[in-house]
Amino acid sequence: MEENNPSTTGIKKVVLVGPECTGKSTLASLLAKYYNTVWVPEYARHYIDRLDRPYEEKDLPLIAKGQIEQEDSLAQQANKLLICDTDLTVIKVWGEYKYGACYDEILEEYHKRTYDLHLLMGIDIPWHDDPQRENPELRQFFYDLFKTELIQLNANFVEISGDHYERQKLAVAAIDQLII
Repeated sequence: MEENNPSTTGIKKVVLVGPECTGKSTLASLLAKYYNTVWVPEYARHYIDRLDRPYEEKDLPLIAKGQIEQEDSLAQQANKLLICDTDLTVIKVWGEYKYGACYDEILEEYHKRTYDLHLLMGIDIPWHDDPQRENPELRQFFYDLFKTELIQLNANFVEISGDHYERQKLAVAAIDQLII
């Protein structure tokens, strides 16, 4: 596991979580640039873009594996801080919602992986259609699921809302608290 790798010791890991279309990728990119480090894109987007069929439940373990491998690989390049566009929380919540359960192998890894800070992205920015987005009417529902999940994990999290400028300002303030 990456946590035991001496070359990533001391790296702080920040993950953005929340419903679809809440600016996770945009903010992750901005934060990586601001802190002169790397960010981990959402592997599911890449995976689904390459499918020649609709994704299915059986794809979730492969998506989780790709996300983990990508995160562990990019942690090697991080400059004291790794920004993750998403993590297994999203796969867990989505799997439970869409398919009624989450694979044990995903849950096992989900409970092993740790992050220093979660940025819970609010739904107060406009929805933008995208072929991979499915539920514009359920944003509050999913926000509440993510918040409950973070509380149950006893995770260190900050709620992020406002326009893109305000979101970056709130995220930077939270990260600065973490790294000082």
